[in-house]
Amino acid sequence: MKNKITGNFLLLFFLQISFGQTSGSKEILGQILEQSTPVDGVNIINNNTQVTAFADVNGKFSIVVKEGDVLMFSAVNLEPFKRRINADDLASNSLLIKMSAKEIELKEVIVNENAHITAENLGIIPKGQKKYTPAERRLASGSSFLGSINGNNKILKKNVEVETKESYILHLGYLYEDAYFVENLKIPSDYVEGFKFYIVENEYAIILLKNKNKPKLSSLLNELSLRYNEIIQLEK
Repeated sequence: MKNKITGNFLLLFFLQISFGQTSGSKEILGQILEQSTPVDGVNIINNNTQVTAFADVNGKFSIVVKEGDVLMFSAVNLEPFKRRINADDLASNSLLIKMSAKEIELKEVIVNENAHITAENLGIIPKGQKKYTPAERRLASGSSFLGSINGNNKILKKNVEVETKESYILHLGYLYEDAYFVENLKIPSDYVEGFKFYIVENEYAIILLKNKNKPKLSSLLNELSLRYNEIIQLEK
């Protein structure tokens, strides 16, 4: 009888070990390719645990998973991709994810046969002359004595600042979809646009945007989202 109890105990012990080995979570590595080119800035989320990760400049990432978890891969210019983790993935400890570029339908294409003719080629303006944005042109034309008196210059300079920030916000949209701010950073949908302006007010965020350093930018956005949500609560 004693031997039977001992045998049952050992059997239960080994079953628990076996179950733990197959169902336990572990960190695996992966790389994301578009055709044969590594792609960076891809958002990865474990739908089962809500753990997130980001692909680096070489398309590589790491994330904690277990068998049966579903990983979602998304990026602005790529088709969304879903992958369910199986035992082979855990055994190899690596994933190779191949994503496809989004197909953009062009409604109208106008071919300009004289596209090579420019104002520089015709000698109208000197080659290499700085090209101004609309707000910068208005600022240059309004920098007169009269404009200084009536405050036009201050208004025009403000327009340049706003235009610059809008370009950063546009760049931000290439890196993150609005759903990222709502689902990952918990920003209320009605406050997403305001949060984007809040981001571009941060000098460090601008530096990371210019350098296309998405991993560090994503970490900074997590910090900024906490502060921004606190501001929202104080306003209510």
